[in-house]
Formats: sequence, C-alpha cells, structure tokens
Amino acid sequence: MELYLLNTASGLKPCYDSDFEEKKKLKLGQTYKAKITLARNIEFHRKYFQLINTAWAYQNEATTKHFKENINCFRKTVEVAAGHCDTVYSLSRKEWIDVPKSIAFDKMDDAEFQNLYDRVKDVLFSVFLRHISEYDFMNNLSNF
Repeated sequence: MELYLLNTASGLKPCYDSDFEEKKKLKLGQTYKAKITLARNIEFHRKYFQLINTAWAYQNEATTKHFKENINCFRKTVEVAAGHCDTVYSLSRKEWIDVPKSIAFDKMDDAEFQNLYDRVKDVLFSVFLRHISEYDFMNNLSNF
C-alpha cells in the first residue's frame, strides 16, 4: 500500500480520496511500518503526461502509424531523444541501443523531473511540433 500523506499538527492526513480509502483499510490499534519519502509533485507529473498527450494529438496519421499508434512508444522515443536513457547492448540486433529510464516517482526527484520535462518539451518543439506555435500549444495546457 502506498499513500500520499500531508503532515499536519494533528498527524498525517491522506491527500486524496484514493489515499483516504486505502487508509481506511488499516485496522485501528495495529502497528504499521512506513517508509517516509518526500513525494514528487503529482500535479506536475500529470502536467507532463498532458504535455505528451497534447503533442500526440497534434501528430498526423503518418506519424502515429510510425509509432504503431501507441502513445507510450511515442513518449519513450521522446524521452530517449531528450537523453533520459541508458545504453545497452542488444544481442539480437548486435548493436548498442538506447532504452528509456524509468520516470517512476521513486526514481526521480522534483528537480530531475523538471529537467526531463524541459528537455522533452525542447525535443517536441524541435522535432514533432516545428510548425506549431508554442504559445498556442501551451494554451492547451493552461488548465494545469
């Protein structure tokens, strides 16, 4: 079980309804062991995926077919192009290839994630969104 908790003067408080529902499963009077870590900004994480989703929506049919109509392939390709990858040797291809690193919450802090966001945005506008106004595009993200 993993919860997002806010530290208050009266104790730890669940941040979201889903966290509250999970906390309700804990039995009163029982002792639990918890690992406390500073959570990465969940809203910024959502904004990142909105950036990817919006960029994907701007792609033409040929581009989406190139990525097998799979937004996750598109996201990982952009992350590799942004340098967020490890280089490994492919035995089947007999060559070195780049594979995307994890963007999981426990793998990156806020500063690293902000850096990734900025580099991904640069890749999107230099490769996939060259003919789109950044101002217009960013207006589509204005709800974040």
